[in-house]
Amino acid sequence: MIEVNPEKCRGCGLCEQNCPTGAISVIGRKAVVDEKCVNCGVCVRVCKFDCITRPAEVEAGAVKCSSCPVQCEIKEGLYGACKRYLNVEGTLVRSRPLVTEPAAVTKRLPQLERPLITGVGAGTTYPCLRPAPHIVMDTVDGIDVVTVVTEAPLSYSGVKIKIDTDCYIGEEGARVRRGSQVVGMVETEEYGSKMISIGGANLLTGESGFMAARTIVDICNGERVALKVDKGAKLEIQVGRPPVINGQVDSKMRVGCGSATIGMFARQLAEAVDEAIILDHHVVGLLSEHLAGEEVGLKWSGVVPNARKSTRGRYFGEHGSGWGGTNIENPRDAILRVDMSVASPGIKILVTETTGRKAALFTVTAEGEVEEIPLTRKVIEVVDLIRSNCEEARVSAVYVGGTGGSARAGVTTYPIKLTRAVHEGEASLTIGGAPTYILPGGGINFLVDVEKIVPKAFAWVPTPATVAPVEYTMTLEKYREIGGHIDKIIRKETKEEKERTQKADKK
Repeated sequence: MIEVNPEKCRGCGLCEQNCPTGAISVIGRKAVVDEKCVNCGVCVRVCKFDCITRPAEVEAGAVKCSSCPVQCEIKEGLYGACKRYLNVEGTLVRSRPLVTEPAAVTKRLPQLERPLITGVGAGTTYPCLRPAPHIVMDTVDGIDVVTVVTEAPLSYSGVKIKIDTDCYIGEEGARVRRGSQVVGMVETEEYGSKMISIGGANLLTGESGFMAARTIVDICNGERVALKVDKGAKLEIQVGRPPVINGQVDSKMRVGCGSATIGMFARQLAEAVDEAIILDHHVVGLLSEHLAGEEVGLKWSGVVPNARKSTRGRYFGEHGSGWGGTNIENPRDAILRVDMSVASPGIKILVTETTGRKAALFTVTAEGEVEEIPLTRKVIEVVDLIRSNCEEARVSAVYVGGTGGSARAGVTTYPIKLTRAVHEGEASLTIGGAPTYILPGGGINFLVDVEKIVPKAFAWVPTPATVAPVEYTMTLEKYREIGGHIDKIIRKETKEEKERTQKADKK
């Protein structure tokens, strides 16, 4: 059980608010700990007054959990911090039985997976109360299928850009500009990537709406676009290409965070060095302290990395323009200190990145000093191994739109029935022939990978709005049921014959 120094405790309540097991209460402006404590260490990390300590020894009757780096010490009849494991008579048991039957998913007829035609080049019928420009029917595997297409102006739209890079581009929430105009913002980072949102209804209807619409379309059409993050990086992005950040091409995406890199390559690292610090802007890994290091026979080397400790062998890095996207510009600075009461002179310490692009090797002198030495053959091999497991860095994008508006009138006289059919899998929505993910909840909000769409499929109109090729595909029976414009249906072969005749007449 953790211990509280009452002389230092100010009763701020942070430990009580953050304790995952509810083991801490503030009584008389002092933190008090009860038997539900599992030594997860959350209170130690949030305490601003350094008044809480985690005991080194496991309490009698408690079992140490090894399912994650936290290593809760769980007493009989209690759960760990994550509530996944329960101590039953000295054995940790998963608190939920294995589920072998996944949840049911909405199934769609295979005949509806692909539209009969795409909306690219379809044109737009305006106002929307008129039937869509093309309503086509064909028989697919014995089933009459209808596809309704239009190029729909969507003022509720945007694009989410995924940039595979370790490089720091700017603070979350920072504005993103094209020229002097605001077209988006930096979003939360995802695994190994920076995320940027461009457009959205508020920006499209704001002062920079025209530039926002143009930028969305340029990105979706595969054009190269220059952007600037406020107080951050200059970017050149093009879907399918490596990102250019502050004039430098970034070619490699990290293999994982610093901890994950150690987890994957602990055996090879341990054969090459006594210690490894894997620099990463999120989680810096320390080989000998990490559970994977222990698994391959290592004990803590006495090396302390220059980062903020999270759990065993895992530290939080700081964003910057240095190694691994951290603020470490000189690899020597990755080593905060060496505890010579634990460390042995002559140990070798590798400092590298999660991409393996840079590496430096150090040794410890008898006086506890750290000196750089040439990379050994084994070190070069393990760094090459890390680098060879990295993917190529690239820019990708997902177009986000809402087709739950007036454009539905071009499909049906009962718009709500179309919405329900889409959500129930009875009608398929595609964009430029590409499959979409329909967001749950009301309306028809969708995501689509722009690289799966017919090339150069987007345009924009100065309302401002982006123009997307929209296709709804369903059975003829369902189309009739939702109040579709049945009298406007034309068979696909008839339409194709008309188009051939028109082309011949033009010649």
